[in-house]
Amino acid sequence: MLEELSILVAVAAGLAGFVLARNFVRHRLRFVDAVYRPGAPVIAGMAAGLLALPAAMLPIVTTTAAALFGVGTGLGTASGVKALKRGEPGGR
Repeated sequence: MLEELSILVAVAAGLAGFVLARNFVRHRLRFVDAVYRPGAPVIAGMAAGLLALPAAMLPIVTTTAAALFGVGTGLGTASGVKALKRGEPGGR
């Protein structure tokens, strides 16, 4: 039971990282030149994963969840940058 719950938490963390990063890039960072650099998604993903790592001390959250959160954040950042380059509306 606990194993299935931790898998669900890991998948949810990855999806949440993706959605939050994509929206943040599209809404808040659209005028920041540094987000367009090729290494920005890698840096964002690593930073998010490291920041989520202390949550792995909780019983349900594992290091896999923290890693998936970092991967989701990196992919969401890359997706947000692509959306900005395509000219998709993201601003309010």
